[in-house]
Amino acid sequence: MAAPACPAMVLAAGRGERMRPLTDTTPKPLLQVGAEPLIGWHLRRLAAAGVRRVVVNHAHLGAQIEARLGDGAAWGVQLAYSAEPSALETAGGIATALPLLGEGPFMVVNGDVYTDYPFARLLARAPQLDADGVLAHLVLVANPEHNPKGDFALDADGRVHDAPGLTFSGIGVYHPALFTDTPAHAPAKLAPLLRAAMARGQVSGECWDGQWLDVGTPARLDDARALAAGA
Repeated sequence: MAAPACPAMVLAAGRGERMRPLTDTTPKPLLQVGAEPLIGWHLRRLAAAGVRRVVVNHAHLGAQIEARLGDGAAWGVQLAYSAEPSALETAGGIATALPLLGEGPFMVVNGDVYTDYPFARLLARAPQLDADGVLAHLVLVANPEHNPKGDFALDADGRVHDAPGLTFSGIGVYHPALFTDTPAHAPAKLAPLLRAAMARGQVSGECWDGQWLDVGTPARLDDARALAAGA
């Protein structure tokens, strides 16, 4: 019998400052993109890949997120929520949600990107983390105009290094051990944890050349809506 698919977490706690005034009354993950709220595209694609349990963290206008998404049945997933009084940054939010994610590897997706990345690839990658001695596997993309130098480099052996090269997509699979020293309920950034793991050779990666868009501004929201119209 096949092992159950690992859970996923969608990060949805950001304030969305660059998207104001739209996000003054609507949390960014609920902004409409075609037939779905932005986060709905993730939920449907995660479900299609075989993911059943999804954790969503939230802070700004979080009650709207829970009211809109409910238990997740409309998207084919089982949702659990990790509420934050104020946004805890990425690592802090993940560390706080760990009790909902279980003891094995889990996927994480930024709630404010639009992508057709096939999440089944990460499901296949997750069980290999322990065997490969890595704590994180990152999906990297070509550098967009707003991040021309990129974030990290990917070598020929599939290891990720702290050097300019490609842009981190906000999509990855992580082992809980990456967050061993990160306290719950306290702000903490993900990048320092990843860089420390990179220095130990414990981060692998891949490059995705399909659709990917950081929906961080009203102009890019329009771009996402145009992509969704052609989906």
